[in-house]
Amino acid sequence: MDLFEKIKQNRGPIGQHAKDSHGYFTFPKLEGDIGTRMNFRGKERLVWSLNNYLGLANHPEVRKADTEAAANFGFASPMGARMMSGNTNYHEQLENELSEFMGKEDTILLNFGYQGMVSAIDCLVDRHDVIVYDSESHACIIDGVRLHMGKRFVFPHNDIANCEKQLERATKIVSESGGSILLITEGVFGMSGDMGKLKEIVALKKKFNFRLFVDDAHGFGTMGKTGAGTGEEQGVQDEIDIYFGTFAKSMALIGGFISSKEDVVEYLRYNMRSQIFAKSLPVPLVIGALKRLELLKKHPEFKDNLWNIVNALQNGLKDAGFNIGKTESPVTPVFMNGSIGEATNLIYDMRENFDIFCSMVVYPVVPKGVIILRLIPTAVHTMQDVEYTIDAFKKAYVKLKAGEYMSDKIAAF
Repeated sequence: MDLFEKIKQNRGPIGQHAKDSHGYFTFPKLEGDIGTRMNFRGKERLVWSLNNYLGLANHPEVRKADTEAAANFGFASPMGARMMSGNTNYHEQLENELSEFMGKEDTILLNFGYQGMVSAIDCLVDRHDVIVYDSESHACIIDGVRLHMGKRFVFPHNDIANCEKQLERATKIVSESGGSILLITEGVFGMSGDMGKLKEIVALKKKFNFRLFVDDAHGFGTMGKTGAGTGEEQGVQDEIDIYFGTFAKSMALIGGFISSKEDVVEYLRYNMRSQIFAKSLPVPLVIGALKRLELLKKHPEFKDNLWNIVNALQNGLKDAGFNIGKTESPVTPVFMNGSIGEATNLIYDMRENFDIFCSMVVYPVVPKGVIILRLIPTAVHTMQDVEYTIDAFKKAYVKLKAGEYMSDKIAAF
């Protein structure tokens, strides 16, 4: 079959709905300054869909730093990959400050979080090594694991007993291959909001020889006493061998970083293809990240404000009878039962009649018949926002139970 003909016939599990959903349920356009209220299709909505956890996206100092850096340097600077011609004092300063904040020896900046995770996994292991990973790991981890030419074993989400079994299998293989074991999990799982069982996994180091790689995209800035992440929250920061963080969540920017031992970071710096063969992060982004990190460290009240909203929202939803799963983080999933048609009509009602913009998750991301409305509270939401949203959810849920959203056709818009 011709390649283009094959693509035409099989649009993919989500792409098959593109004609009905594009511009509303998929690829929507939120316009205006990033915040809790933005315009969607010409009308202001209360937004619960942005990972602007600490509210830094429109902080005056952040906007000023971003503007001045762009004016002073432009986005072309520096030109080239860092290894060849794209290194600056600003890049090294950010790496040093991140290392100090994370309590690690060294740090490497990443142009993109997703790309960086895929490339890091590819760089760290060879065909003699074995990867053990959590089944609910983010797509960037799954894609990195798929590149691995050696064995890989998955354990059911946060199932430590099964994780131990996979480590036993891995240990047997590397004893014959001469390879090593890399265990990959997340600090905070972005869909369910629960934490990875880092403490229990670390305890397995007494029995097995492996290195722990933690993707803490949702934990960096939100978890732990200082915001240093889920390792700090669980008291095992020193036992995380390779720590991955992104700027796309709490820092409200783009890019990411990996912190680890000095020799590990040096190895990544000289062998990680996505960084060696890609243009360096533009200086304005690096200066912007420095300002955001400064504010994150200087203003613990940002994280305190976030958690005040998180606790009010999650406790209010639970008191109202909603199922929010096992979340232990700001990520707030609200589980309901219904078809894809009901989900789209529910979301349409929430946006058009309640003026609330939140994201929905349906099959194939979750099992058929399950609807997740995913809320992301931030430090700049208010208690009034929380109260209004819980009340709206109550009213929408009554409609869902009464069958008012049942339809074979996606809502017209």
